[in-house]
Amino acid sequence: MCPHANGDSLPVEQQDMVPVNGLSSRPSPAKTNGINGTNGVNGHSSRSRSEAPKNPYAPRYADFLSNVSNFNIIESTLREGEQFANAFFDRETKIKIAKALDAFGVEYIELTSPAASEQSRADCEAICKLGLKSKILTHIRCHMDDARIAVETGVDGVDVVIGTSSFLREFSHGKDMAYITKTAIEVIEYVKSKGIEVRFSSEDSFRSDLVDLLSIYQTVDKIGVNRVGVADTVGCANPRQVYDLVRTLRGVVSCDIEIHLHNDTGMAIANAYTALEAGATHIDTSVLGIGERVGITPLGGLVACLYAANPEYVKSKYNLSMLREIENLVASAVEVNVPFNNPITGYCAFTHKAGIHAKAILNNPSTYEILKPEDFGLTRYVSIGHRLTGWNAVKSRVEQLQLELTDEQIKDATAKIKELADVRPQSMEDVDTVLRVYHTGIKSGELVVGESKIFDKLLSRHRESSASPMGRTPQPVDAVA
Repeated sequence: MCPHANGDSLPVEQQDMVPVNGLSSRPSPAKTNGINGTNGVNGHSSRSRSEAPKNPYAPRYADFLSNVSNFNIIESTLREGEQFANAFFDRETKIKIAKALDAFGVEYIELTSPAASEQSRADCEAICKLGLKSKILTHIRCHMDDARIAVETGVDGVDVVIGTSSFLREFSHGKDMAYITKTAIEVIEYVKSKGIEVRFSSEDSFRSDLVDLLSIYQTVDKIGVNRVGVADTVGCANPRQVYDLVRTLRGVVSCDIEIHLHNDTGMAIANAYTALEAGATHIDTSVLGIGERVGITPLGGLVACLYAANPEYVKSKYNLSMLREIENLVASAVEVNVPFNNPITGYCAFTHKAGIHAKAILNNPSTYEILKPEDFGLTRYVSIGHRLTGWNAVKSRVEQLQLELTDEQIKDATAKIKELADVRPQSMEDVDTVLRVYHTGIKSGELVVGESKIFDKLLSRHRESSASPMGRTPQPVDAVA
């Protein structure tokens, strides 16, 4: 079983997987090379600095604008996430999510505009009174009425947004750039007068005229906005476009730069990373990426990407073991499953199946893992009951069961497991039965290597004995170390 699904219904049982940690009685390797090992860039090495392995995913020294190791997360599950088709968060659920995000360590939590409804306003006030470490923001239209309501809720900051592309100016609010600029100044100065943070963001930035964008960003920067926001509202941007726009913007404003990226073309995580490389300071996320249409940059996916670049920095900022709990909480609230291929928490994220993979993982997990499951409170597993299994993985199970078999004998038993798995997948109990019967046959002298037909008879006799009311039912083995 791949152990990291949410919900009670799983495709395979957990006991059908073999955990790598504690799986083998062989001595652990004295060192583990790779980015997470004792001889990696985050460990200690007796070699000189010039000889130390390099992390290929770390920021380069030439990237002097890069904030890959100096960023803030604005977690928008309680704002953008409310725009997900299935989302309905009552106050109790909002408070649970806010507390979980706070415990995880996000720097900001963004809430739905209190101008959206009376309940939204009351919920905003309630969350502001929780005394969380995360700063509480709310997201409003660039309108004085919204601003007045927002500042009265007790939020730490207000995120102001208005569409700047020709599409939105013509078909949404119908305002020209002169009106947008004038209103933005009015709203920003009002929010600033209340002593709280204010961000100004264009909407549909990547389909807006560049001159218009830079002009309004420079204007709001001069009057003291804390951040300017860039929004890929329709998910049309690619990493090169993101890098070019953010880098250009970094050269014309002195304030922080926030980026909000939709995932319509599957680019949100890559675009977020690229934005940080170009000088962005704040990334908008939501748990599981939920939001309008297919949502925005997912919190877990972004964390995985940034962990690969600088594990120690990410571990120092966030309580990574909380991630699975948060994702299960939100998944349950919006009635979806955590995707099987979700970074970190997908149910097979740390499960290894192919024989050559399993062998390498058993020797050194960094061979096939860029993320360390233990840093996220999870465990790596090796799947062995299938036709792709290798004898090294089976050997680890043999040692865990404390059976005495030679390598030649283990290879012979592995051949039988693969033969049986060609007919149907073998559960861990099936595999253990094969290994125990083989071991008994070898020790009794009834079986020698290569006698497949005799082995089949021993297996058949064992099954008949187990099925008999007088037979002894094999005791299950705990596969979890």
